[in-house]
Amino acid sequence: MYNKNDLRNESIYMLEVITTNIYNVSQKAGVSIATVSRVLNNSPHVSAKTKAHVLAVIEESGYVPNAFARGLGLNSMKTIGLLCPNAADSYLAQALSYLEMTLRSHQYDCLLSCTGRELEARIQGVELLTSKHVDGMILMGSTFLESKEKDNEYIRKAAQQMPVVILNASFTCENVYCVLCDEKRATMEAAQYLLDTGCKNILYLYHSKNHNGLNKLAGYRAAYESRGLPVNESLLRFFAQDSVSIPAVRDYLVGLHNKGLMFDAVLSSEDILSVGAMKYAHVLGKTIPGDLSIIGYNSSPYSLCTEPELTSVDNKLKAVSQQCVATLLGVLEGKEMPQKTVFTGELIKRGSTL
Repeated sequence: MYNKNDLRNESIYMLEVITTNIYNVSQKAGVSIATVSRVLNNSPHVSAKTKAHVLAVIEESGYVPNAFARGLGLNSMKTIGLLCPNAADSYLAQALSYLEMTLRSHQYDCLLSCTGRELEARIQGVELLTSKHVDGMILMGSTFLESKEKDNEYIRKAAQQMPVVILNASFTCENVYCVLCDEKRATMEAAQYLLDTGCKNILYLYHSKNHNGLNKLAGYRAAYESRGLPVNESLLRFFAQDSVSIPAVRDYLVGLHNKGLMFDAVLSSEDILSVGAMKYAHVLGKTIPGDLSIIGYNSSPYSLCTEPELTSVDNKLKAVSQQCVATLLGVLEGKEMPQKTVFTGELIKRGSTL
Protein backbone atom coordinates (compact mmCIF):
# COMPACT_ATOMS: atom_id res chain seq x y z
CA MET A 1 0.00 0.00 0.00
CA TYR A 2 1.29 3.48 -0.90
CA ASN A 3 1.54 6.21 1.71
CA LYS A 4 0.63 9.78 0.77
CA ASN A 5 4.14 10.62 -0.37
CA ASP A 6 4.24 7.54 -2.61
CA LEU A 7 0.96 8.54 -4.23
CA ARG A 8 2.17 12.11 -4.69
CA ASN A 9 5.43 10.93 -6.26
CA GLU A 10 3.57 8.63 -8.64
CA SER A 11 1.21 11.46 -9.59
CA ILE A 12 4.16 13.77 -10.28
CA TYR A 13 5.82 11.09 -12.40
CA MET A 14 2.66 10.51 -14.41
CA LEU A 15 2.12 14.25 -14.82
CA GLU A 16 5.64 14.51 -16.18
CA VAL A 17 4.97 11.70 -18.65
CA ILE A 18 1.79 13.39 -19.84
CA THR A 19 3.15 16.92 -20.09
CA THR A 20 6.26 15.70 -21.91
CA ASN A 21 4.17 13.95 -24.54
CA ILE A 22 0.96 15.94 -24.82
CA TYR A 23 2.31 17.80 -27.84
CA ASN A 24 3.10 14.52 -29.59
CA VAL A 25 -0.38 13.20 -28.78
CA SER A 26 -1.98 16.31 -30.30
CA GLN A 27 0.13 15.93 -33.43
CA LYS A 28 -0.68 12.25 -33.90
CA ALA A 29 -4.38 12.71 -33.17
CA GLY A 30 -4.62 15.78 -35.41
CA VAL A 31 -6.17 17.94 -32.70
CA SER A 32 -4.97 20.90 -30.64
CA ILE A 33 -3.10 20.66 -27.36
CA ALA A 34 -6.12 22.26 -25.69
CA THR A 35 -8.36 19.48 -27.00
CA VAL A 36 -6.02 16.80 -25.61
CA SER A 37 -6.08 18.61 -22.28
CA ARG A 38 -9.89 18.70 -22.29
CA VAL A 39 -10.06 14.98 -23.04
CA LEU A 40 -7.67 14.19 -20.18
CA ASN A 41 -9.75 16.37 -17.85
CA ASN A 42 -12.96 14.64 -18.98
CA SER A 43 -14.40 17.96 -20.17
CA PRO A 44 -17.96 17.98 -21.54
CA HIS A 45 -16.80 20.44 -24.24
CA VAL A 46 -15.39 17.66 -26.44
CA SER A 47 -17.48 15.48 -28.73
CA ALA A 48 -17.70 11.78 -27.94
CA LYS A 49 -16.06 10.94 -31.27
CA THR A 50 -13.07 13.23 -30.69
CA LYS A 51 -12.68 12.05 -27.11
CA ALA A 52 -12.66 8.39 -28.17
CA HIS A 53 -10.13 9.14 -30.92
CA VAL A 54 -7.74 10.99 -28.60
CA LEU A 55 -7.94 8.34 -25.87
CA ALA A 56 -7.25 5.67 -28.50
CA VAL A 57 -4.12 7.53 -29.61
CA ILE A 58 -2.96 7.86 -26.01
CA GLU A 59 -3.50 4.15 -25.38
CA GLU A 60 -1.91 3.02 -28.64
CA SER A 61 1.12 5.20 -28.09
CA GLY A 62 1.60 3.95 -24.54
CA TYR A 63 2.01 7.44 -23.17
CA VAL A 64 -0.26 7.14 -20.15
CA PRO A 65 -2.79 4.62 -18.76
CA ASN A 66 -6.40 5.49 -19.57
CA ALA A 67 -7.44 5.24 -15.94
CA PHE A 68 -4.96 7.88 -14.94
CA ALA A 69 -5.88 10.04 -17.89
CA ARG A 70 -9.53 10.02 -16.85
CA GLY A 71 -8.59 11.02 -13.30
CA LEU A 72 -5.93 13.59 -14.17
CA GLY A 73 -8.07 16.49 -13.05
CA LEU A 74 -7.97 15.12 -9.50
CA ASN A 75 -4.18 15.27 -9.46
CA SER A 76 -3.81 19.01 -10.05
CA MET A 77 -0.98 20.56 -8.09
CA LYS A 78 -3.29 23.59 -7.52
CA THR A 79 -0.25 25.77 -8.13
CA ILE A 80 0.35 28.45 -10.77
CA GLY A 81 3.78 29.72 -11.76
CA LEU A 82 4.16 33.51 -11.90
CA LEU A 83 7.13 34.97 -13.75
CA CYS A 84 8.02 38.61 -13.17
CA PRO A 85 11.02 40.43 -14.66
CA ASN A 86 11.28 42.89 -11.74
CA ALA A 87 9.08 42.80 -8.64
CA ALA A 88 10.45 46.20 -7.58
CA ASP A 89 8.75 47.84 -10.58
CA SER A 90 5.59 49.54 -9.29
CA TYR A 91 3.44 48.39 -12.23
CA LEU A 92 4.58 44.76 -12.00
CA ALA A 93 4.36 44.76 -8.19
CA GLN A 94 0.72 45.85 -8.43
CA ALA A 95 0.01 43.21 -11.07
CA LEU A 96 1.64 40.57 -8.88
CA SER A 97 -0.59 41.57 -5.99
CA TYR A 98 -3.76 41.33 -8.11
CA LEU A 99 -2.73 37.94 -9.55
CA GLU A 100 -1.84 36.42 -6.19
CA MET A 101 -5.03 37.61 -4.49
CA THR A 102 -7.23 36.36 -7.32
CA LEU A 103 -5.51 32.95 -7.45
CA ARG A 104 -5.77 32.60 -3.68
CA SER A 105 -9.50 33.32 -3.86
CA HIS A 106 -9.75 30.25 -6.13
CA GLN A 107 -7.69 28.10 -3.72
CA TYR A 108 -4.59 28.12 -5.93
CA ASP A 109 -1.07 28.64 -4.62
CA CYS A 110 1.66 30.55 -6.48
CA LEU A 111 5.31 29.94 -7.22
CA LEU A 112 7.10 33.18 -8.11
CA SER A 113 10.23 33.50 -10.20
CA CYS A 114 11.76 36.99 -10.52
CA THR A 115 13.77 36.52 -13.68
CA GLY A 116 15.27 39.88 -14.50
CA ARG A 117 15.09 41.10 -18.09
CA GLU A 118 17.87 39.09 -19.75
CA LEU A 119 16.68 36.36 -22.12
CA GLU A 120 18.76 33.57 -20.61
CA ALA A 121 17.49 34.35 -17.11
CA ARG A 122 13.88 34.33 -18.36
CA ILE A 123 14.42 30.98 -20.05
CA GLN A 124 15.84 29.56 -16.82
CA GLY A 125 12.86 30.92 -14.86
CA VAL A 126 10.38 29.21 -17.18
CA GLU A 127 12.33 25.94 -17.04
CA LEU A 128 12.51 26.09 -13.25
CA LEU A 129 8.76 26.46 -12.82
CA THR A 130 8.14 23.78 -15.44
CA SER A 131 10.24 21.39 -13.35
CA LYS A 132 8.05 22.17 -10.34
CA HIS A 133 5.01 20.71 -12.17
CA VAL A 134 2.86 23.84 -11.85
CA ASP A 135 -0.56 23.63 -13.50
CA GLY A 136 0.05 26.68 -15.66
CA MET A 137 2.11 29.84 -15.99
CA ILE A 138 1.49 33.56 -16.17
CA LEU A 139 4.23 35.66 -17.76
CA MET A 140 4.00 39.26 -16.60
CA GLY A 141 4.60 41.75 -19.38
CA SER A 142 5.93 42.10 -22.90
CA THR A 143 9.49 41.83 -21.55
CA PHE A 144 9.07 38.08 -22.05
CA LEU A 145 8.70 38.54 -25.82
CA GLU A 146 11.67 38.96 -28.15
CA SER A 147 11.72 40.64 -31.56
CA LYS A 148 13.45 37.58 -33.06
CA GLU A 149 10.94 34.75 -33.29
CA LYS A 150 13.53 32.06 -32.56
CA ASP A 151 14.18 33.66 -29.17
CA ASN A 152 10.54 33.02 -28.19
CA GLU A 153 10.92 29.28 -28.59
CA TYR A 154 11.13 28.86 -24.81
CA ILE A 155 7.52 30.07 -24.53
CA ARG A 156 6.35 27.67 -27.23
CA LYS A 157 8.16 24.83 -25.47
CA ALA A 158 6.47 25.65 -22.16
CA ALA A 159 3.08 25.83 -23.89
CA GLN A 160 3.53 22.24 -25.12
CA GLN A 161 3.43 21.17 -21.49
CA MET A 162 0.90 23.49 -19.86
CA PRO A 163 -1.30 26.51 -20.64
CA VAL A 164 0.58 29.82 -20.63
CA VAL A 165 -1.00 33.24 -20.16
CA ILE A 166 0.85 36.46 -20.98
CA LEU A 167 -0.20 39.62 -19.16
CA ASN A 168 -0.33 42.77 -21.30
CA ALA A 169 1.37 41.41 -24.41
CA SER A 170 0.29 39.76 -27.65
CA PHE A 171 1.79 36.50 -28.89
CA THR A 172 0.31 33.96 -31.27
CA CYS A 173 0.95 30.35 -30.29
CA GLU A 174 -1.17 27.32 -29.50
CA ASN A 175 -1.94 26.98 -25.79
CA VAL A 176 -0.76 30.55 -25.15
CA TYR A 177 -3.42 33.08 -24.09
CA CYS A 178 -2.97 36.86 -23.98
CA VAL A 179 -4.79 39.46 -21.91
CA LEU A 180 -3.86 43.07 -22.56
CA CYS A 181 -4.78 46.72 -22.78
CA ASP A 182 -4.87 48.41 -26.19
CA GLU A 183 -1.98 50.72 -25.35
CA LYS A 184 -1.68 52.21 -28.84
CA ARG A 185 -5.27 53.42 -28.71
CA ALA A 186 -4.97 54.63 -25.10
CA THR A 187 -1.87 56.69 -25.88
CA MET A 188 -3.44 58.03 -29.06
CA GLU A 189 -6.50 59.24 -27.18
CA ALA A 190 -4.34 60.89 -24.51
CA ALA A 191 -2.34 62.75 -27.17
CA GLN A 192 -5.52 63.72 -29.01
CA TYR A 193 -6.88 65.23 -25.79
CA LEU A 194 -3.77 67.39 -25.42
CA LEU A 195 -3.99 68.52 -29.04
CA ASP A 196 -7.69 69.28 -28.73
CA THR A 197 -7.11 71.40 -25.60
CA GLY A 198 -4.68 73.65 -27.47
CA CYS A 199 -1.27 72.06 -26.94
CA LYS A 200 0.91 72.41 -30.04
CA ASN A 201 4.23 70.81 -29.09
CA ILE A 202 3.79 67.63 -27.06
CA LEU A 203 7.00 66.08 -25.78
CA TYR A 204 6.63 62.30 -25.72
CA LEU A 205 8.87 60.72 -23.08
CA TYR A 206 9.21 56.94 -23.05
CA HIS A 207 11.48 54.48 -21.30
CA SER A 208 11.07 51.17 -23.12
CA LYS A 209 11.49 49.97 -26.69
CA ASN A 210 9.80 46.62 -26.14
CA HIS A 211 6.54 45.64 -27.86
CA ASN A 212 4.32 47.74 -25.59
CA GLY A 213 6.71 50.68 -25.65
CA LEU A 214 6.61 50.77 -29.44
CA ASN A 215 2.81 50.45 -29.42
CA LYS A 216 2.52 53.53 -27.22
CA LEU A 217 4.91 55.44 -29.47
CA ALA A 218 2.77 54.46 -32.46
CA GLY A 219 -0.28 55.78 -30.60
CA TYR A 220 1.38 59.19 -30.21
CA ARG A 221 2.12 59.30 -33.93
CA ALA A 222 -1.42 58.19 -34.75
CA ALA A 223 -2.86 61.11 -32.76
CA TYR A 224 -0.98 63.66 -34.85
CA GLU A 225 -1.97 61.86 -38.04
CA SER A 226 -5.63 61.84 -37.00
CA ARG A 227 -5.50 65.63 -36.63
CA GLY A 228 -3.64 66.16 -39.91
CA LEU A 229 -0.51 67.41 -38.15
CA PRO A 230 3.15 66.53 -38.72
CA VAL A 231 5.19 64.87 -35.97
CA ASN A 232 8.18 66.85 -34.71
CA GLU A 233 10.73 64.04 -34.31
CA SER A 234 12.81 66.14 -31.89
CA LEU A 235 9.94 65.86 -29.40
CA LEU A 236 10.21 62.06 -29.23
CA ARG A 237 12.60 61.35 -26.38
CA PHE A 238 13.76 57.95 -25.12
CA PHE A 239 14.84 57.86 -21.47
CA ALA A 240 16.94 54.78 -20.64
CA GLN A 241 15.09 52.42 -18.29
CA ASP A 242 18.02 51.63 -16.01
CA SER A 243 18.32 55.30 -15.07
CA VAL A 244 14.66 56.12 -14.39
CA SER A 245 14.27 58.24 -11.29
CA ILE A 246 12.26 61.39 -10.64
CA PRO A 247 15.31 63.67 -10.13
CA ALA A 248 17.00 62.21 -13.23
CA VAL A 249 13.93 62.91 -15.37
CA ARG A 250 13.68 66.44 -13.95
CA ASP A 251 17.30 67.18 -14.78
CA TYR A 252 16.98 65.62 -18.23
CA LEU A 253 14.07 67.91 -19.12
CA VAL A 254 15.85 70.96 -17.71
CA GLY A 255 18.74 70.05 -20.00
CA LEU A 256 16.45 69.86 -23.02
CA HIS A 257 14.99 73.26 -22.12
CA ASN A 258 18.44 74.77 -21.79
CA LYS A 259 19.31 73.44 -25.26
CA GLY A 260 16.36 75.34 -26.68
CA LEU A 261 13.77 72.56 -27.08
CA MET A 262 10.37 74.11 -26.53
CA PHE A 263 7.27 72.12 -25.53
CA ASP A 264 3.96 73.02 -23.94
CA ALA A 265 2.92 69.51 -22.88
CA VAL A 266 4.50 66.25 -21.74
CA LEU A 267 2.96 62.85 -22.41
CA SER A 268 4.85 59.92 -20.93
CA SER A 269 4.78 56.14 -21.11
CA GLU A 270 4.72 55.80 -17.31
CA ASP A 271 3.64 57.95 -14.37
CA ILE A 272 7.10 58.21 -12.80
CA LEU A 273 8.33 60.01 -15.92
CA SER A 274 5.48 62.50 -15.68
CA VAL A 275 6.21 63.16 -12.00
CA GLY A 276 9.74 64.06 -13.11
CA ALA A 277 8.16 66.43 -15.64
CA MET A 278 6.19 68.10 -12.86
CA LYS A 279 9.41 68.60 -10.89
CA TYR A 280 10.93 70.15 -14.02
CA ALA A 281 8.02 72.60 -14.24
CA HIS A 282 8.45 73.63 -10.61
CA VAL A 283 12.19 74.24 -11.10
CA LEU A 284 11.52 76.58 -14.04
CA GLY A 285 8.53 78.28 -12.41
CA LYS A 286 6.06 76.99 -14.97
CA THR A 287 2.43 76.68 -13.95
CA ILE A 288 0.58 73.37 -14.38
CA PRO A 289 -1.51 73.18 -16.51
CA GLY A 290 -1.33 76.83 -17.58
CA ASP A 291 2.20 76.72 -19.00
CA LEU A 292 2.64 72.97 -19.20
CA SER A 293 0.05 70.19 -19.45
CA ILE A 294 1.19 66.74 -18.31
CA ILE A 295 -0.27 63.25 -18.79
CA GLY A 296 1.14 60.03 -17.35
CA TYR A 297 0.38 56.36 -17.91
CA ASN A 298 -0.81 53.57 -15.56
CA SER A 299 -2.82 55.80 -13.16
CA SER A 300 -0.56 54.50 -10.40
CA PRO A 301 -0.31 55.85 -6.83
CA TYR A 302 2.26 58.34 -8.21
CA SER A 303 -0.60 60.15 -9.93
CA LEU A 304 -2.20 61.01 -6.58
CA CYS A 305 1.02 62.14 -4.85
CA THR A 306 1.59 65.33 -6.85
CA GLU A 307 0.21 68.86 -6.70
CA PRO A 308 -1.80 69.18 -8.80
CA GLU A 309 -2.75 65.53 -9.14
CA LEU A 310 -1.62 63.89 -12.37
CA THR A 311 -3.90 63.17 -15.32
CA SER A 312 -3.07 59.61 -16.36
CA VAL A 313 -4.18 56.68 -18.49
CA ASP A 314 -5.82 53.88 -16.52
CA ASN A 315 -4.71 50.75 -18.38
CA LYS A 316 -7.15 48.55 -16.41
CA LEU A 317 -4.40 46.55 -14.71
CA LYS A 318 -6.71 45.06 -12.10
CA ALA A 319 -9.21 43.84 -14.71
CA VAL A 320 -6.42 42.56 -16.95
CA SER A 321 -4.82 40.65 -14.04
CA GLN A 322 -8.12 39.12 -12.94
CA GLN A 323 -8.90 38.08 -16.51
CA CYS A 324 -5.49 36.40 -16.78
CA VAL A 325 -6.46 34.17 -13.87
CA ALA A 326 -9.98 33.57 -15.21
CA THR A 327 -8.57 32.57 -18.60
CA LEU A 328 -5.97 30.22 -17.18
CA LEU A 329 -8.35 28.51 -14.76
CA GLY A 330 -10.94 28.23 -17.51
CA VAL A 331 -8.45 26.40 -19.73
CA LEU A 332 -7.49 24.10 -16.84
CA GLU A 333 -11.18 23.30 -16.38
CA GLY A 334 -11.46 22.35 -20.05
CA LYS A 335 -13.46 25.39 -21.14
CA GLU A 336 -13.13 27.15 -24.48
CA MET A 337 -11.31 30.41 -23.72
CA PRO A 338 -10.37 33.29 -26.07
CA GLN A 339 -6.77 33.31 -27.25
CA LYS A 340 -6.69 37.09 -26.80
CA THR A 341 -8.69 39.44 -24.57
CA VAL A 342 -8.20 43.18 -25.10
CA PHE A 343 -9.26 45.92 -22.67
CA THR A 344 -9.65 49.61 -23.51
CA GLY A 345 -7.72 52.15 -21.44
CA GLU A 346 -9.36 55.22 -19.95
CA LEU A 347 -7.95 58.72 -19.52
CA ILE A 348 -8.46 59.81 -15.89
CA LYS A 349 -8.47 63.60 -15.95
CA ARG A 350 -6.99 65.35 -12.93
CA GLY A 351 -5.38 68.71 -12.27
CA SER A 352 -2.35 68.50 -14.57
CA THR A 353 -4.40 69.09 -17.72
CA LEU A 354 -7.04 71.60 -18.75
